[in-house]
Amino acid sequence: MMRNLSSRVLSSDPGDHKKEIEMPIPAPFVSRVMDIEKDWIDYNGHLNMAYYNVLFDRCSDDAFEMMGMGPDYARERRLTIYTAEVHVCYVQELHLEHKVKVSFQLLDHDEKRLRAYQEIRHVDGWLAATSETLSLHVDMSGPKVAPCPADVLAKVEAMRAAHSALPMPERAGRSIGIKRK
Repeated sequence: MMRNLSSRVLSSDPGDHKKEIEMPIPAPFVSRVMDIEKDWIDYNGHLNMAYYNVLFDRCSDDAFEMMGMGPDYARERRLTIYTAEVHVCYVQELHLEHKVKVSFQLLDHDEKRLRAYQEIRHVDGWLAATSETLSLHVDMSGPKVAPCPADVLAKVEAMRAAHSALPMPERAGRSIGIKRK
C-alpha cells in the first residue's frame, strides 16, 4: 500500500529566504521501474548479491534527494550521508529479464542518524530482497558525523511523519543467527 501525504516544510530559496512549501511525500517512497543489467548476472545465472545493493542504493539516493540530501547538497554544502550498517535478506532470485521496484521506508531518525527499511519487489509484486540500513549525516570537511541543518531535518521529519502511518515491517530488526534445537 502506498499513500501520498503532503507535509509543510521550510525551504531555503537561493536568496536564503525561508518559506513554507507543500511537499508530497509518498509512503513508502517507491523507485521507478529498474532493469537488471546483463553484467550483474553471475555464474549461477542470477543477480549477483552485490547488485541487490546497487538497486537499494539507487532508490535510497532518490529518497535522500527528496529530503534535500542529494548530489547538490554534497557538492554545495559539503554535507552528505554515509552508510554505517546494512542488513540484507535475499528472499527470491532475480534474473536478467526481471524488472523491479524498490521501496524506502524511514523507520526512525535523530539529528545525525537515519534508520531505513527497503524492499526490492518484482513488478508482479513478489518480494526479492529486503535491506535495513543505518545511515549517518556527515560533514565532509572532517569527515565527521554532524547534525543535519534545520532545513534538511525538517524534510527528514516530514518524511518520517508520513512513514509513521505505515506499519513496522515484519522483517525489520532481524539479526543473523543459527537456531539450535
